[in-house]
Amino acid sequence: MPEDSPRPATAREIVATLSGASLDEARRLVERYAEDPRKQVRHAVAVARRRVAREEAERARVEAMYALQEELGGPGVVVGVDEVGRGALAGPLTVAAVCLPAEPRVWGLNDSKQLTPRERERIAAQVADVAIAIGIAHVEPAVIDSVGMGSALRQAMASAVEETGLEPDRVLIDGNPIGAHPAALCIVKGDARIACIAAASIVAKVTRDALMVSYEEEYPGYHLAECKGYGSAAHVTAIRERGLTPIHRRSFCGNFVEQLRLF
Repeated sequence: MPEDSPRPATAREIVATLSGASLDEARRLVERYAEDPRKQVRHAVAVARRRVAREEAERARVEAMYALQEELGGPGVVVGVDEVGRGALAGPLTVAAVCLPAEPRVWGLNDSKQLTPRERERIAAQVADVAIAIGIAHVEPAVIDSVGMGSALRQAMASAVEETGLEPDRVLIDGNPIGAHPAALCIVKGDARIACIAAASIVAKVTRDALMVSYEEEYPGYHLAECKGYGSAAHVTAIRERGLTPIHRRSFCGNFVEQLRLF
């Protein structure tokens, strides 16, 4: 709240102002009302102080992700890469490559597995708004069956980087080295440590999840909207009862059906 704005007159107004304040406003309001003797105001100030501490810690976490990106990526064009769907029984392997600007920050970036679906959707939209470039690549189940996951992963990562339209000086990839790009640097748990990898993790997850939900209508009964193609109990039961669809990875499903038959 600007310093020259009128102060709320009642305890109820102060409580409402504190609860709806931005981080910067909350800092000022906490300082302004720290000595207020009213019980409601003291409680609201304590709640706001805890919220400020949480938000400051979260911002520090994200700032550290950008700092490590700068440290490992260097001053040139840096692209972060991550995949989703490696262990699924159905659907594609999906890889995203993202180049982020230094500013504005995308607050909330994290390993996609640490976020709720709603948080992923919100952050993916922010990434789409601010990213310098985004590339997405899918490898379909038949190709995975044909060439194996290692080759499919290299293919998808190289394709996703190419889809950005950039010539990166450094490609930061989550996980262990697989030879996906000549400028690659692989970082274990990079999706929780480096901003552009986290962004790629979220974009890949949101993109593939939407695709798997769309398959629910085409292949009903396999619980694809719910399990996203992974081996949930309901999905495995459906495979055993109904057989395989064209979007199943036959090489992944041998333990669930005696004879691999198509839908």
